[in-house]
Amino acid sequence: MADLNGTLDPPDGLRRLALHEQHVAAGARFAPFAGWEMPLQYRGIVAEHEAVRADVGVFDVSHLGRVWVRGPQAGARLRSATTFDVTALEPGSAHYSLYCNEHGGIEDDVFVYRVDDERWLVAHNAANAAADFERVRSVFGDAAEESTGATVMLAVQGPRAPALLTALVGEAYTSLRPHGCIEVPWGGSTALVARTGYTGEDGGEVVVPSEVAAKLWDACLDLGATPAGLGARDTLRLEAALPLHGNDIDSTTNPFEAGLGFAVTLDDGAPFLGRDALARLAENKPARRLACIRADERGTVFRHGCAVLDEEGRVLSELTSGAYSPSLRVSVGMAYLPATSISPGTRLAVDVRGRAVPAEVVRRPFYRAAVRKGA
Repeated sequence: MADLNGTLDPPDGLRRLALHEQHVAAGARFAPFAGWEMPLQYRGIVAEHEAVRADVGVFDVSHLGRVWVRGPQAGARLRSATTFDVTALEPGSAHYSLYCNEHGGIEDDVFVYRVDDERWLVAHNAANAAADFERVRSVFGDAAEESTGATVMLAVQGPRAPALLTALVGEAYTSLRPHGCIEVPWGGSTALVARTGYTGEDGGEVVVPSEVAAKLWDACLDLGATPAGLGARDTLRLEAALPLHGNDIDSTTNPFEAGLGFAVTLDDGAPFLGRDALARLAENKPARRLACIRADERGTVFRHGCAVLDEEGRVLSELTSGAYSPSLRVSVGMAYLPATSISPGTRLAVDVRGRAVPAEVVRRPFYRAAVRKGA
């Protein structure tokens, strides 16, 4: 049975990816995520994580909501819905932005791609895709085209990803700067290629019609990409200190305390939901900040919800995200800490199953690809 967007509908009600059978053939272990049946891992989370850091991996991120908007006023209309001045984007570029509520809380974080003068693609988090589409439709009406079920989106990430993508789509990829995007002919259709990602590595994301998706997936594997699932995607993005909506940011957190002030434009005077609240918040330094915390020792695993303690054992906060870092070989996590406790080197502890594990605040991010590559 198919749902309205053309994806398979398994007995448990979860939506299936168009490439489900390809993931089965690659040995995927699946898990529910935001209403989708998603590959959690193939060879193992650590092996896939290390493949992305050392070589190249490919993720199926087709669960992300994708909405096309068009027209000479598309940029201005999008500006009325998002925190960043997307009208300043040149054709062929993209930028991170936010949807906020009237209090300045983050309802979702999104990527906006200006493909050409009058065509834009907006990518939403899967858990919020339906609400986000309604938000876009409220300013575009029927001109907003939901394309999630008609397309597939693959992320190719890692030190060898640029070479793979160049082999895959041609020299057009090499002309892209970070956050650049371009449409190219591919597989008898058209592919949107963007130099974006969610791992802290170079590479890109490719959107193609579903009917050529299997060909694209196979081509990535033939060129040596390792299939990678949600598990590795989470540890990779955490090492890069990239926030996850629903964990590190949500409707109760604002962009400035989350370190996302770069996604907020206030000086153009354009109205958008939450603008007044954000203008007030911008006038003062945040009382708390999202900070990076690294364990001193191996052998313990930080998890979301673990209490963060000061040196006297008093609870300061709790981890919004936490995991073992395969690159650093210790646990890492993020938490909102009082502004007086965010300086690198600040001593803390994290309560892991009743044990206070020594830790410290470190600079953001935990891992930087350019340092490892000697760039």
